[in-house]
Formats: sequence, C-alpha cells, structure tokens
Amino acid sequence: MSFGCFVTGTNTGVGKSLASAALLHALARHHARVVGMKPVAAGAELFDGVLANEDAVALRAASTLAVPPELDNPVLLPDPLSPHIAAQRAGVHIDIAAILNSYRQLAERADAVVVEGAGGWHVPLSDTSTGADLAQALNLPVILVVGLRLGCLSHAALTAEAIRARGLRLAGWVVSRIDPHMLAPEDNIAWLRQHLNAPLLADLPHQSAPDARALAACYQLPLEWT
Repeated sequence: MSFGCFVTGTNTGVGKSLASAALLHALARHHARVVGMKPVAAGAELFDGVLANEDAVALRAASTLAVPPELDNPVLLPDPLSPHIAAQRAGVHIDIAAILNSYRQLAERADAVVVEGAGGWHVPLSDTSTGADLAQALNLPVILVVGLRLGCLSHAALTAEAIRARGLRLAGWVVSRIDPHMLAPEDNIAWLRQHLNAPLLADLPHQSAPDARALAACYQLPLEWT
C-alpha cells in the first residue's frame, strides 16, 4: 500500500508547490516510486509546446514516476482564477469522484503520492463543493503550508481547526518564509509550534531562485513515512 498525503496552505501563493516538490524529493530518498498530483489546476501555458499548469510541471519534475497527465492533473483549466470560476468559463464540471479514481490509479503505481490542493483549504471547486470536500473524500493525512507573513497566525489556526473539523488528521505543518522582511519571524514560529498541535516538518527559507531539490534537506519526515 502506498503512502499518500494532501498538502494545503494558509492561502494561495504561500509556497505549496515548492513545499510539495521538496517533499517529493525528500520521500524519494526512501521510496523508489514517488509521484505528485495536482488534482485541480487553474491557469495553463505552453511547456515544450504542450498546455500545462506550472505547479503540475513542478511536481512532475520532482517525481520519480512518470504518469499520464489525466492521472496527475485530471482537471486543467485555462484561466488563472478561482477553480469554480475557471471551470464555469471552460464549461467544465469538477467531479470529485473522477479525481478519486485518478488518485487510486496513482496509488496503485506509486510508493508515495503527494497531492497538492488548489489555493486555501476552502477554495471553491463549484457552487456546491470546495477543496475541503476533495480532501475529505481522499481521506489522507494533511500537511499545512504556512506562508510566514503578517496575518498568518490566524490563517494557520483557522485552517488547522477546519481540517480537524472534517475528521482529518493534521499530520504536520511547513514554514514557508515567503516574506524575507517579516518582523519577528521566530516569535511567530514559536506561537505556531505551541498552538498547531502538530509536528513542524520543515522550515523552508526564502530563496531568490527556488530549488526544491535543495529544500528537501529541510524536511524531518515521520518514521512511518520512510
């Protein structure tokens, strides 16, 4: 049976993709077949002549297992908007059951699957479903990426509470130092350590040129993941 986890963030633009790619590299030190999954990606551009999402491309680059795009990115939406709006504009219905089927096929092929959510925890996927519904359906341990900036403490606490309210396990959290000029970062991290009631898995420094492979060394993986 493969290991799987769901990566969410305190908001969009907090470094989830970088944290997820670094986690894939860290897991690859212990597992031969690791793969990233971006179930819903809003925003597509040409990569080597093929339309793709930059987050999905980053996860593929960090994976050791190559899979068809309909498995690792089953919903690719052209416009960089909230998924429910991007889906409406594209005439697409985001089907959680279909995403679950893609995940199960990945889990059959891989030793470890890292699933990166879109935006924050409650990002709308349709008029009736959110990213939280997808995470609950997947029923995987959740990793929370905290973008370290002013306001992150409330966002992190609220997200952790919402994760647990869904009956899911907050397996750990990751510090993403997205604001190199933030005042008192260590004091903020100390508060998070005290209040999130989950292990700190990695403290990712700010990088002018992000390097997921190098950041893999920042992870302290639980023994059951190795």
